[in-house]
Amino acid sequence: MKQLSGTDNLFLAQETGNQRAHVAGLGIYDPSTAPGGKVRFKDILEFFTSRLDKSAVFRRRLVRAPFDLDRPYWIDEKDIDIEYHVRHIALPRPGDWRQLMIQVARIHARPLDLTKPAWEAYIIEGLDNVPNLPPGSFALYIKVHHSAIDGQAGAALVGSLHSLTPEAATVSRRVITKVVDREPTSLELLARMVGSRVDQAVNATRLLGALAPLALQLGQKQIETMLRGSLGINAGEDDRETAGVSKKAPPTRFNGPLSPHRVVDAMPLPFADIQKIREAVPGSTINDVFVSVSGGTVRKYLQAKGELPEISLNALVPMSIHGEAKSGDAGNQIGMAFVPVFSNIADAGERLRKVCRGTTKGKKAVNAVGRDLPARIFQTLPSKAVDFAVRHVLLPQFNFTVSNVRGPSTSLYMAGAKVYAFMPVNMLVDGMGLNITGFSYNGVLWVCAVSDRAMMPDPGFFMDCFRESFAEHLALTVRAPEAETRPTRRTTRKVAPVAEASQPAGKPAAGTSPARKPAVGRKPRTTTAAPE
Repeated sequence: MKQLSGTDNLFLAQETGNQRAHVAGLGIYDPSTAPGGKVRFKDILEFFTSRLDKSAVFRRRLVRAPFDLDRPYWIDEKDIDIEYHVRHIALPRPGDWRQLMIQVARIHARPLDLTKPAWEAYIIEGLDNVPNLPPGSFALYIKVHHSAIDGQAGAALVGSLHSLTPEAATVSRRVITKVVDREPTSLELLARMVGSRVDQAVNATRLLGALAPLALQLGQKQIETMLRGSLGINAGEDDRETAGVSKKAPPTRFNGPLSPHRVVDAMPLPFADIQKIREAVPGSTINDVFVSVSGGTVRKYLQAKGELPEISLNALVPMSIHGEAKSGDAGNQIGMAFVPVFSNIADAGERLRKVCRGTTKGKKAVNAVGRDLPARIFQTLPSKAVDFAVRHVLLPQFNFTVSNVRGPSTSLYMAGAKVYAFMPVNMLVDGMGLNITGFSYNGVLWVCAVSDRAMMPDPGFFMDCFRESFAEHLALTVRAPEAETRPTRRTTRKVAPVAEASQPAGKPAAGTSPARKPAVGRKPRTTTAAPE
């Protein structure tokens, strides 16, 4: 048995009302690499069965304490009904990209059955009219409850689920005895609760000792200020860089209660182009570029609706605290950072430079108190106190979530079929109805936007805004034409300010190429979502 951590339990507590606290991935597969050039559903079931012991997530089931007096436990399930967890569906004709996104959104809006191991997978066929896909391609949508994994653990799970070669591994016919947990009794769970309370008291003592120097430095601050500081919210509050930035998120259409319905859309970005943008702004990171492009996207979208706030929107940016070991069995090992996206700035270059400086200051503030401080607070405080603090202290600071996860850099295979694309499908919470997540796979960063259908009825238009914002950032990598032809007079060349290279959306500088069209999912601009 393994007890959920305070952070794990926080995600379990998010499973209320119209909130769905699972994370998911969507892969598209080319069956031509499989033996015989095709993959049967039977082959996929056998492949899944052979991978069940590669990750503890596949066998774990929740057991709750009596009257929820303690955090729940994970126990290992002996018998897994693979045909319950792996399901087979097909798109109706014509089977285009929009239909695939609608189908994924429908499945993503449904809760997991937490009386069973907390995951489900869907094989989706009928992708006959998705542009540029190999013939016979199919999709895999797999979702896992967020209480079991975070982004990095999810990437490890993707690796565990796939093989590195298309050849089928030899399945051993030896009988293997597997020791699993038996169902604990209520009395046993209550006895464990006593030990858990002792651990919480010890953790509280250690936490107070760790925070004593910080409390002396900050003066008589309340727990709210401590939590805000742990996210870097107070960083640079007297700095001119924060002009047009509010510590409380400005209200937008994305900051209300969730409906039962979701929308999903995704697109690919060449990772090499993202590296070029990063190199054009010294000191920036891949994450800075992603945050800046996302800031430009929400700016364009809200501006088109006539709803752009004068002050910047704020993003919640998860931070991994896994360290070198990124085990898929470690649960949630994440910190959080407060990052203004500077959506009040039109120029892509200026926005990226401000995001870069803002994230640097935010990281310093978070590191000063410890990147794991939120996790330690969640581990120590009672569950109801944590839930209250998150809902009423932390979430009102943010408009939406932005994250990106480093995935496999080489090709992966499932039942012999090559992974053609793999993209993340993340969760929403009340008050933050927009999530933009990137996942890198084999030289491509796949970007997926998830929102509430009432808040974003036109996800295709939102992704058009993302393409335009990325094109503006890509234009930063282009040197002025005269710099190409002017004779070099000295050994070092003065670099022009990045902002001078910025171009309007869709109008790159002369001699440049616009952002590449996505290989998958490029479709006519839409303004309404098809009904479910």
